Amino acid sequence: MQPFTQLTGIVAPLEALNVDTDQIIPKQFLKRIERTGYGPMLFFDWRYLADEKTPNPDFEMNAPRYQGASILLSKDNFGCGSSREHAPWALENYGIRCILAPSFADIFYYNCFNNGILPVKVASETVDQLFAEVRASEGYQLTVDLEALRIVKPDGSTIAFEIHPFLRERLLNGWDQIGLTLRHEDKISAYEKARAIA
Repeated sequence: MQPFTQLTGIVAPLEALNVDTDQIIPKQFLKRIERTGYGPMLFFDWRYLADEKTPNPDFEMNAPRYQGASILLSKDNFGCGSSREHAPWALENYGIRCILAPSFADIFYYNCFNNGILPVKVASETVDQLFAEVRASEGYQLTVDLEALRIVKPDGSTIAFEIHPFLRERLLNGWDQIGLTLRHEDKISAYEKARAIA
């Protein structure tokens, strides 16, 4: 998993409450067994018109100014619904490395850390201000600094945030669940060797 230390990127707005995992990655795409290739399917029912090919001009993230965004700005209870891990896969495959929202569904929140995405809880009034700033300035970028636990705005002002120290350490080091296990590779090998002898 790619470590997350500091990210500077374009912010894409998704001003919706209770964005559930079926909206993030619709159920018809869950038959795939790969963990890659989900980027084009992200927000599929919102991004495309009925022909499932033509970009929906009314979906704000489709605007040229938000292409290449790596930070997603959204509203309360992001990632609710089913526990499908395909949701963070789709976001990461699209290029999103950080999500800013007032709150997240618990399972989705922890799935983000398993897949190299930083979900940051930001106060509702701050999120509303960021929506206004993003729309007022094309190419609006933020710097999200996980080491310093702060977000730096274009004017130099900062927004502090909190992350559980263990989750922070995981992202800083790029440790997914397999990576966490492999930290104990010497002990595992010793145990297996002892079992083989016995």
